Amino acid sequence: MSRFEHILLLLALTMVVAMRPSSALAENGDYLVRGIVRDSVTLEGLPYAAVTAGASARGTVSDSKGIFELTVPAKADTLTVTVQGYGRRRLAISKNRVNIYEVLMTPEPETLNEVVITRRRYSKKNNPAVDLMQRIRALSKVNDPLRNPYYNYRRYERISIAINNFQADEGGSLLRRFPFLTEHVDTSEVSGKPILNLSVKEESSDVHYRQQPRAERRIVTGEKSAGIDEITDQASMRTFLQDVLREVDLYDRDINLLQNRFVSPLSPLSADFYKFFITDSTTIDGERCVVLSFYPHNKSTFGFVGQMFVVPGDSTMFIRRVTMHTPSEINLNFIESMRIVQDFERAEDGSRLKTRDDMTLEISVMPGTPGLYVRRNVAFAEHNFNRPAGEDSIFATMASRRVEPDADKRDEIFWQGVRLIELPPNEARVATLMQRLRSVPLYYWTEKFIKMMASGYISTGKNSKFDIGPLNTFISGNTLEGLRLRVGGMSTANLSKRFFTRFYAARGFEDHKWKYGVELEYSFRDKEYHSREFPMHSIRLNSLYDTDQLGQHYLFTNSDNVFLAWKRMSNDMVTYHRLNSLTYTLELENNLSFCVKAANERQYRSRLLGFSVSGTDEPLNSFETSWAEATIRWAPGEKFYQTRSYRFPINMDAPVISLTHRYAPSGKTWSRWGVNRTELSVMKRFWFSAWGYVDIMASGGHVWSKDTPYTQLFVPNANLSYTIQPESFALMNPMEFIADSYGQLFMTYYANGAILNYIPLIKKLKWREAFSLNGFWGHLSHRNDPRSADGRLALPITNSALSDAGTYSANVNPGHDPYLEASVGLDNILRCIRVDYVWRLTHRYPGYAIDRSGLRVALHFTF
Repeated sequence: MSRFEHILLLLALTMVVAMRPSSALAENGDYLVRGIVRDSVTLEGLPYAAVTAGASARGTVSDSKGIFELTVPAKADTLTVTVQGYGRRRLAISKNRVNIYEVLMTPEPETLNEVVITRRRYSKKNNPAVDLMQRIRALSKVNDPLRNPYYNYRRYERISIAINNFQADEGGSLLRRFPFLTEHVDTSEVSGKPILNLSVKEESSDVHYRQQPRAERRIVTGEKSAGIDEITDQASMRTFLQDVLREVDLYDRDINLLQNRFVSPLSPLSADFYKFFITDSTTIDGERCVVLSFYPHNKSTFGFVGQMFVVPGDSTMFIRRVTMHTPSEINLNFIESMRIVQDFERAEDGSRLKTRDDMTLEISVMPGTPGLYVRRNVAFAEHNFNRPAGEDSIFATMASRRVEPDADKRDEIFWQGVRLIELPPNEARVATLMQRLRSVPLYYWTEKFIKMMASGYISTGKNSKFDIGPLNTFISGNTLEGLRLRVGGMSTANLSKRFFTRFYAARGFEDHKWKYGVELEYSFRDKEYHSREFPMHSIRLNSLYDTDQLGQHYLFTNSDNVFLAWKRMSNDMVTYHRLNSLTYTLELENNLSFCVKAANERQYRSRLLGFSVSGTDEPLNSFETSWAEATIRWAPGEKFYQTRSYRFPINMDAPVISLTHRYAPSGKTWSRWGVNRTELSVMKRFWFSAWGYVDIMASGGHVWSKDTPYTQLFVPNANLSYTIQPESFALMNPMEFIADSYGQLFMTYYANGAILNYIPLIKKLKWREAFSLNGFWGHLSHRNDPRSADGRLALPITNSALSDAGTYSANVNPGHDPYLEASVGLDNILRCIRVDYVWRLTHRYPGYAIDRSGLRVALHFTF
């Protein structure tokens, strides 16, 4: 690099800082400094130089061009810069508003040969830094505390969310409406930027680990929340944050953070994924440590830039501290920066004891809007390897996390005794801030509106006893009803903690029929707000009369959701049905659940779809089936976000296994035709480390009975909307295939930019690949095929585009050729949109109208 070029670079850095003067000097006196580290001879930037502030623990590593940025505490007066092969440099900090440094590093005379070597192409062979990393990984079990029969410790966690780099101009509209905000402005301990705390969550717990039989239990003794996120379901929000901001285990193969997998610097893959350098030595708490620095070969992939501080000469390769941050070019949504610091102490038996796990994120949700500052700070204390008192009661619970009664009602005296990290004054005043905000009508009604949209229901009072909703079903439409209007609601625990009710009424503007649904439920457990809260133990009575869209049963939304009303083809497979059911549900805390249901269902013909008996001219206005069903579902480790009606998985890492059997006797008063069928489904996500993951859902079933009506056979879900819906086929017609033995597979690979991250220019868009393959194989035997015997429910008669003759001509039996469709998509467009192009691979020319390909779209928010 020429002298002119490096002058221009320094000038650009100065202009950047000059445009952000407010962040250079924080209110607590901390300083934000920037600079570039160069070779004093060649003037080229030196990558991955270690930069520390005075005697503090704060430090960073320069990027691949030698540029660094660091917030230094007010008491620090020097910067120390070290690079292997160069002399150590110390610079005095000039406490001006702008701090820009050019650090010229002088090669040490006795190591000039090493300088020549480091300028060659990096190699992991005969690399002492790689050898050091591999020794650390190989000896990880030697100081693992979990090698002991028991391991116990106290844990304190605090998650705080704030507006980052909060700027409130005097005389501006924000301060005119909320003049008290300036009283609550704080300063980030990490970046030195001004922040406005909006939410604080605290949790104190005792953690117990047992080796034989292996078990881990977290007993939550206290939990406390205050802030703007009170508009959401608090239990679900806490579960979501704890899943997204998981504790980092450096010794795992992958680091699970932000619902992604980052390659750990101690992974078996790390020697190929990272570059390692021994960059410095330093002292931590009086103990000398070697600094092992690392960074990924491709900075767009899911890895870290960081340092491990290793005690030299220690046979166990003990790590005292780890500092890591994400590269600036990483293909990670919404995250501007993420910093992780972990500290360890050594137990008497040599075990490594984690004492701190501090994570800080700076988040930009939308360009041009204020960003978020999120900090998850965890401290650990009172480590011991003793058999815990009350072992039987501790490990008797099936849930890995148990909350003690009244844990959310602890007083301040309790919190002062359990906090292992001091609570900053402005974080302690978040509850006061929220009270003052809600006293302003503008904020009060805005919060009400957001809460209504997030929950999908309208509360009818401060302690609402009845909520109106769901809002997304108020208006919709379909081929049978035309425009459809619906209104409904549900009671809450403010009316009764055990008795609940739901109801709705709907009317179509073309069929001029009223529909309704009524639900009465008794819970054997007290509920906080609504009846669907986990774990459920209840008995429920349902009665409804409504339309039934055959072959279109969506899993995570209502069938009359307004966003599903726009369809790619006319849907004539719609009937009316009346369903009365009694359901008993028992969910255990280990995510094993049992459900038993008894139901009476009557299907009615519609103006679009009729019923008849095969081999006769007997028309049917309706037919009736009474059945009993039992389901066992096991989802160990499952985490989900709970809404009033549905559960959305927070992650799919846990397997979900479900076994269902349905039985209806034939020839009885309430069942003209019998049903006896079994179905098994398995769902799981498989990770390929930083190269994405595959979601797989496989299911299969068999009908054991004879003369079973096709409405009780296996019909794959056809998705007629232009949105991507889980576990449904985008190009299949409704009721196109019917089977009494079937197997189906849904497989989607999200590649996390495994290909696009390596394409210049394209990688700056941060697009990601998505590939899907869905298939259905089914067989309709002579035992249940209406075309093989008289007296059975005939295949549906419809006037749809499937057949000009007005009879059902679909290929109900795919035979030896399974139905397959595949898609290739771009995910992460504008950080939230997924667009797929779907092809129908088989049964492309069946003799009736189909879609052979098409575009589909979905909102897909992910980090």
